[in-house]
Amino acid sequence: MTGAALLALTACGGGDEGGTPAAEGGDGGVGGGEKLVNVYGTDGNMGNALGESFTTEGALAGMRGTTPLTELSSDFTDRLLAIDPDLQDFNYAGETYDAIIVSALAAQLAGSTEPTEFAPYINGITFGGETCEDFVSCKEIIDAGGNPDYDGVSGPLEFTEPGEPAVASFGILEFGQDNQIDSDATEFVLAGDADNAASDEGPAPAPPGATTDDPLVIGTLLPLTGNLAFLGPPEVAGARLAVQEINEAGGVLGQDVELIEGDSGDASTDTASQTVDRLLQENVDVIVGAASSGVSLTVIDAITRAGVVQFSPANTSDQFTTYNDNGLYFRTAPPDTLQARALSDLIINDGNNTVGIMALNDPYGTGLMENTVENLQAAGLSEDSIQTLTYDPQAANFDSEIQQMVEFNPDAVVVIGFEESARIIEGLNAEGIGPARD
Repeated sequence: MTGAALLALTACGGGDEGGTPAAEGGDGGVGGGEKLVNVYGTDGNMGNALGESFTTEGALAGMRGTTPLTELSSDFTDRLLAIDPDLQDFNYAGETYDAIIVSALAAQLAGSTEPTEFAPYINGITFGGETCEDFVSCKEIIDAGGNPDYDGVSGPLEFTEPGEPAVASFGILEFGQDNQIDSDATEFVLAGDADNAASDEGPAPAPPGATTDDPLVIGTLLPLTGNLAFLGPPEVAGARLAVQEINEAGGVLGQDVELIEGDSGDASTDTASQTVDRLLQENVDVIVGAASSGVSLTVIDAITRAGVVQFSPANTSDQFTTYNDNGLYFRTAPPDTLQARALSDLIINDGNNTVGIMALNDPYGTGLMENTVENLQAAGLSEDSIQTLTYDPQAANFDSEIQQMVEFNPDAVVVIGFEESARIIEGLNAEGIGPARD
């Protein structure tokens, strides 16, 4: 989406660590001659789980990055904590919650729990009509014969024709001295343009008061294991909370929504395919997941060809925007075209003139890298001031890739990856170009 607008919403801190423009550090910066290098991450590694891999205080201090994130209300996080008191992060909890709420509202509006019948209503739930912010108030609008416009926990949504947000909120996060996200330093920005939302709100709604003997069955395909397992707990909590609150409000078409949970694993295993086979055998109507774009690409055909809705809370690869999904794939997470704008603006605003990008070699990593490069160049950086490389997350070490960054000697290093990012950052720190400062 070209010409996406980026609007700063709040600035809750920021500090100098990690956000200091590279030009100020120069060659005479830290350590009496070492160059100050700003290190950035993205949604795959900007979480407290990354910090748990480090025992040295300050190993991540000042590392900044972007992730799809809304400034969640304390009421919502308290409700999540009632579901899972051990939650450490809330990443993608809102997006998971919204995916289920939108699906349920679409089925209510369609008067049917048959996926191919309610899927055409999903986009229209997110724009036009009368604004509502929870299942209860939106259902009241439907029951009165009206047209709901659900503004969700994760943002206004405003789905485009391919079934993804036209505008999204991103958090600019920063690690503190304790290697945990410093919530006081978090900033929020919006990227995108609501004018890009679809205009077709779907077929005419079913008459109000419709009921069914066939309950809406939601299956989950979320990372309980694998390199994105740190995202599992908040996503699972979001799904459970949504189903609980829908059922407390009377369910969908007079029936309680059923939830069947499943593990996605990661792209190195066949866990997702096995889970999808099981969920399809159990006649689910919607599969919420996967979190990983690479994993979703291995199962999207099996799901959509079976006539079942796939609704991801965390896929960001722009491949899904044009994917042939039979009109059955949706996502509450924004495409990388939007995150790349937020990330590149962060890098440019910090004063970096040369940028090295190390990206996981999968659809998420390469897609976000390519879109970020495009935005950095549009902002004025020359082609030779940006160096990119991809890596195999299963590699025994990343010495070669780290050495390439050392030789390039950039103002900023961006690491786009998952849990293996810890080993990369350890290597960058060892070479004096990581976030750790002496």
